[in-house]
Amino acid sequence: MTQPVVVVVGRPNVGKSALFNRLIRQRLSIVDDVPGLTRDRLYASAEWRGRSFTVVDTGGLVSGTAGGIAGQVRSQAERAIAEADVILFVVDARAGIVPEDRAIADVVRRARAPVLVTANKVDGESLEPLAHEFYALGFGDPIPVSALHGRGTGDLLDAVVAMLPEPAVEASGAAEPPAVAVALVGRPNVGKSSLVNAILGESRVVVDVEPGTTRDAVDEHFERAGRRYVLIDTAGLRRRSRVDEPIEVYSAARARNAIERADVAVVVLDATSPVSDQDQRIAREIADAGRGVVIAVNKWDRVAESPEIDLRRKRSIVHALRFISYAPVLATSATAGWGIASLLDSVDRVAAAHRGRIGTGPLNRVIGDAVAKHEPPTDPNGRRLRIYYATQPETRPPTFVLFVNEPKRMPTDYRRYLENAIRGKFDLPGVPVRVVLRRRSESATA
Repeated sequence: MTQPVVVVVGRPNVGKSALFNRLIRQRLSIVDDVPGLTRDRLYASAEWRGRSFTVVDTGGLVSGTAGGIAGQVRSQAERAIAEADVILFVVDARAGIVPEDRAIADVVRRARAPVLVTANKVDGESLEPLAHEFYALGFGDPIPVSALHGRGTGDLLDAVVAMLPEPAVEASGAAEPPAVAVALVGRPNVGKSSLVNAILGESRVVVDVEPGTTRDAVDEHFERAGRRYVLIDTAGLRRRSRVDEPIEVYSAARARNAIERADVAVVVLDATSPVSDQDQRIAREIADAGRGVVIAVNKWDRVAESPEIDLRRKRSIVHALRFISYAPVLATSATAGWGIASLLDSVDRVAAAHRGRIGTGPLNRVIGDAVAKHEPPTDPNGRRLRIYYATQPETRPPTFVLFVNEPKRMPTDYRRYLENAIRGKFDLPGVPVRVVLRRRSESATA
């Protein structure tokens, strides 16, 4: 069932992101004194008095903007307003009404949704009279709040819930499978946001030639062939030694958090440049996190006339990223529309493998065949490592436990041999295979 949508709008630096974080009870949107930090639409779920709804944070609305980043930010905010069930029009109570507030009032007045004027920065009772000025905007009683301290947000949420449309009656049936979380990660300016827009078929995130346009990790929900996805656009990950501004620190943390909560991470490379050290570091972070992975070589239209990646280039990429050599490699072009369907098909396969489980019987037959072809080595005293049986207790990623007599005696090369045997027999594209050894004594098998 689709949740009702509550959209937070207002001019720059009135505290929209702080209010968004307060309503969803987590620090998802970046908050700083620098105006204009939020550029894309950020979505998150909230709940109050038994009602669930989606809250949308938007960039600061600036009147008279037609082009550039400011124009795109305005367009994103206007799209959010168009889908809103309730609009929270945030103003700065301490500043009073300014011309930009009146311009925004004209925009939201044309919307179909009810509007609640939210007078922010009312940090104490003595400041509450400042909210009265905003009656002049024509939306009824302003609600004084302090997003920073949480003051008045309960009253605001009561008003929001009272305005939400009545919930639809849910049809009985099997529970929906969870949405596939897909994080697009990579260096700055490799085309992650353009790729997000190409996948969604519309301009949902801000794109600019300026590196670092994306700052938050932006969740975009969509469906394809009846399957639900959460597409996470992330800020470009620079080398840690070059991340020194507070905003970049926050952005990098959001990007790394996106990797942790993803089912599949898409490593976006720039086809016009070779695989860099930073690309390798990003891929290593994904592997260490145990996420499924797909490699998208974006901007392919700038280096080739065909949407298919050539074997020589694929081998070069696989070699450079050999610690995720199991990842599918695809050529994409956000601008030409190349490879988008193939990318999503690969995401589906990787997500299924990441969540999949292999039966104990088939698994032990594969391990038994591998051992028969190549026995474990013996130690200096002639004792051979024995593998009794295997099982898969965990998914995301697939984790296999081997019960053996002497776990410390298994060489890394032989463990890798068994990993490859499992991967070679079962369909495990784009997922790391983890093999865990546990001790079982000889007498336990008797």
